[in-house]
Amino acid sequence: MDVQQLKTIIEAAILAAGEPVSLERLQGLFDEDARPVPEDFRAALAALGEDCATRGIELVEVGSGWRFQSRRELMPWVARLWEEKPQRYSRAFLETLALIAYRQPITRADIEDIRGVAVGTNIVKSLTERGWVRVVGHRDVPGRPALYATTRAFLDYFNLKSLDDLPTLAELRDIDKLETELDLGDDAPAPVVSIPPPDAEPVELC
Repeated sequence: MDVQQLKTIIEAAILAAGEPVSLERLQGLFDEDARPVPEDFRAALAALGEDCATRGIELVEVGSGWRFQSRRELMPWVARLWEEKPQRYSRAFLETLALIAYRQPITRADIEDIRGVAVGTNIVKSLTERGWVRVVGHRDVPGRPALYATTRAFLDYFNLKSLDDLPTLAELRDIDKLETELDLGDDAPAPVVSIPPPDAEPVELC
């Protein structure tokens, strides 16, 4: 199979999936005896990405795999598809999310010790309901408090391939800048061509 045909199949699969598609899932589209080698898949993905260079969408790799999404510079126009007013997140919400992302795994008590104030139950509940945060274990101390970490859904939502793509702490001069860095100013769904269903289960990190 040539790269052009493989590229066409991959494009159709990603568009039809409705969620990011991993390389393993793409390979699973083919019978084992007719499956292209990984290098062919990477070449096809690279070619597909180049095809989008002058289009309104781009092919990006996020935590769960590959997806098409609208270009960031077109957001002022695309965002008008949603009538809801942008939701602004509280400083407590941003600080809690940032601490989990940068200090994971971390307990609620750890977060409270760092922030110096109690963490509202509604904040942790909101983060877990969004699928951005999950319990990854329990600390072996009295009470066995839950340890929280981010999920692949967190990476997907914020266009991150891995946690290494997070802004460094040195780049984040203050917590208010986190909203800009992670596009937290709008609670509408990210304008992507393939969007995970709202009731999707959070995907566990490897």
